[in-house]
Amino acid sequence: MDKGLLQHVLIVEDDSAIAELIAMTLRVSGCEPQLCHDGLEAAALLFQHEYDLAILDVMLPGLDGFQLVEQLAAQGVRLPPILYLTAKVDVPDRVRGLRLGAEDYMLKPFHPVELQARVDGILRRHRSRAPGYRVLDVVLDPQTHTVTRAGQPVDLTPQEFALLELLMRHRNMALSREQLLEVAWGYDYLGGSRTVDMHIQRLRKKLDWEKVIVTVFKLGYRLEAPA
Repeated sequence: MDKGLLQHVLIVEDDSAIAELIAMTLRVSGCEPQLCHDGLEAAALLFQHEYDLAILDVMLPGLDGFQLVEQLAAQGVRLPPILYLTAKVDVPDRVRGLRLGAEDYMLKPFHPVELQARVDGILRRHRSRAPGYRVLDVVLDPQTHTVTRAGQPVDLTPQEFALLELLMRHRNMALSREQLLEVAWGYDYLGGSRTVDMHIQRLRKKLDWEKVIVTVFKLGYRLEAPA
């Protein structure tokens, strides 16, 4: 694996010792792991952020690994490749995970070398998929942190970029002001949701998207565009 390009991996595992072992294994492969210990927290992270891979335990508090994928897929969330890692050995459970679109399924206990090999294989298969989003004539590239409109660069603030990325990831979905605020400013931001409104107005003007980013009454905003 090319260590010059970090791969972002979400590890969802409620056993802290196992989670740390997985994280340590992935760092050796040049990955940047993020740890999470329950299904509800994982759902929020997968909704808000882009990952190259998610390693999910099946038995999780909040939402189990299957419910997590089913719920987000039903909402139209674009999911990363999924590797299920679990102690469950029942064939129906393994089949269910694979039918949900999982790339692979490993049983605990696992050997770190095998885990590393499987992760490398998944990332290698998906690396050619160009990250980024295109809506109409606007292209957003999360890796280079650039936005172009009709081939011309658009200068955005970090908050405007984060808002646009979330809207483009979840096109045609209504997003609340609170969701947008958390992504662009963080959970501990003390300002009000009016800040979101001001930045959305700036985005509309910069992209000429007055009719593309629509206001959802009493909720927030939705980016309306062909899927």
